[in-house]
Amino acid sequence: MLRIAVIGAGRIGHVHARSVANHPQAQLVLVCDPIGDAAEKLATQYGARSCKEADEVFTDPEVDAVIIGSPTHLHLPQLIAAAKAGKAVLCEKPVAQEVSQVEAVQADLDQITTPVMFGFNRRFDPSFAAVKKGVDEGAIGDLEQLTIISRDPSAPPASYIKVSGGIFRDMTIHDFDMARNFLGDIVEVNASGQNFVPEIKAEGDFDAAVVVLTAADGKVATIINNRRCASGYDQRLEAAGSKGALFAENVRPSTVRLNNAEVTNAEAPYLDFFLERYEAAYTHELGAFIEAVTTGSDPRPNLQDAVEALRIADAATTSAHEGHPVRLDA
Repeated sequence: MLRIAVIGAGRIGHVHARSVANHPQAQLVLVCDPIGDAAEKLATQYGARSCKEADEVFTDPEVDAVIIGSPTHLHLPQLIAAAKAGKAVLCEKPVAQEVSQVEAVQADLDQITTPVMFGFNRRFDPSFAAVKKGVDEGAIGDLEQLTIISRDPSAPPASYIKVSGGIFRDMTIHDFDMARNFLGDIVEVNASGQNFVPEIKAEGDFDAAVVVLTAADGKVATIINNRRCASGYDQRLEAAGSKGALFAENVRPSTVRLNNAEVTNAEAPYLDFFLERYEAAYTHELGAFIEAVTTGSDPRPNLQDAVEALRIADAATTSAHEGHPVRLDA
């Protein structure tokens, strides 16, 4: 039984707390959040203790592992503190706002010996994982092109955009990790940013984007993002190869379709947002983390995966703002 603490009692903290509480090999023992009574309320739901200071998590002898769901600027210092205290770590993305921030603490990161895994949960989505398995088993021959579509149902407020790090580090970074998972090392990034929401443009960010990633062996991934989508949370993936293609379509609450005089093949809306759409992915992610910790295997995605995804995000930001491709192998 792995005894786990969750840092952050916001939206993502609730997801992780529920996953831990429902896992037969895990026990939620502590929830930490400095704001109001957020930690206490969440902890009470699952019979756990609460605290406001993260240092209490790192020094608690009853905590074996820590899930970090705090704001991005706290990810690195909390990850390092937890690891130094001998705790295994599952940290939400991104690892930092910029790669330079990682490089500044590289000496501390090099000293880490406890398991560290990053929360790129979409690797563990059953549909996406099935496509990856099919590719690996040669179901479509040699993979040539990957297309990832990721559109949110509505744009976040400008106050969030201001501290998000930008669309490529906040949103597209999930897709960058997915592309690396399929294609391996990325050598060129070409991004085009779009603005349809004035409030987001005013913050100097994009609310939509198209990114083309080129891998070392010539394979290409195309990523299509939008902060808003009238039809809901649009999450699709296509892998095209020399002998066929694999598709992962949107998930709906049921497979029922309606035909009548007004509509044909009308279906229920897509699952509302990431909390519902990726609930199974979070469960499988936690299972992979627990297995890595208990067996001593290397957890994936790991710290290097997180850094590489952030490196692509930095390059995409430069590409979109300056209007030219960026090489990562220069």
